[in-house]
Amino acid sequence: MKTKTRAARFPTLLLLLGPALVLFTAFVVVPVAQAAVYSLYKWNGMGPLSAFRGIQNFVSLATDPVFQKALWHNVLIVVISLGIEIPLALGLALIIGKSEFKLAVFFRTFFFMPYVLSEVITGVLWQFIYHPQYGLVKAIVHFLSPSSPAPILLGNPRITLWAIMVVIIWKYFGFHMTILIAGLQDIPQELREAARIDGASRGQVNRYVTLPLLRTTIQLSVFFSIIGSFQVFDVVWAMGKGDPVNAAETMVTYLYKFGIQRLSIGYGSSVAVMIFVICLSFSIFYQRTLAREAR
Repeated sequence: MKTKTRAARFPTLLLLLGPALVLFTAFVVVPVAQAAVYSLYKWNGMGPLSAFRGIQNFVSLATDPVFQKALWHNVLIVVISLGIEIPLALGLALIIGKSEFKLAVFFRTFFFMPYVLSEVITGVLWQFIYHPQYGLVKAIVHFLSPSSPAPILLGNPRITLWAIMVVIIWKYFGFHMTILIAGLQDIPQELREAARIDGASRGQVNRYVTLPLLRTTIQLSVFFSIIGSFQVFDVVWAMGKGDPVNAAETMVTYLYKFGIQRLSIGYGSSVAVMIFVICLSFSIFYQRTLAREAR
């Protein structure tokens, strides 16, 4: 009977999942497989694949100091996202997520608005804010110290990456805050009220009741943050293309420069494969450890 039931369900499953599987195969599986093949060749995108290089593209990639710097920048973005972005989002979620908080809807919308902007618009907007001649930063510096020159935030290799990280945090923390607020709304209010009746302070309620019940949502936010940090491109490209002197280079900007602009499709595909392997490895780790513990 169970076999017949499963056989009867198969046409329905095929009808419902078939279109999505076709699209997923065409736009995800096939491009990934093509990139894996191209990464083994020296190819400029024109003509047949003839100059087989094996793993030489990956060897050159691993020994390139510019790629090493780009990889380190992505790791640094991950650390900053986990150390500043998510804690900031969590703190605001604990405040704004309270039902008794006045103007909660206004502040949720206000903090979520940067995420609605496209990455390119965000980059161009902050270019104007950071502009050393007529930007907002210059106005603030001039107001605080009229004799001090405005800092050149996007032209100084020592601080360019940090200036862009401020933009990344500003843009994405509202997204994580919204996810965490949604998780807070799933926690029964009676549990926190019972803890308060038993004499627990607000800090103790958050530490021993709210945060443990919010663990799954925090893990999901961490997952999105890490995966997104390894795919940062638009904001960085719009704010200077990773320059000056590769000071804000990321793996995706490196891929675009060395793979697309220089018509080195084979080498660029090896970068894409490397990014895919990193994201896939973390996804598998997340599913087998963090997600399993959450169940």
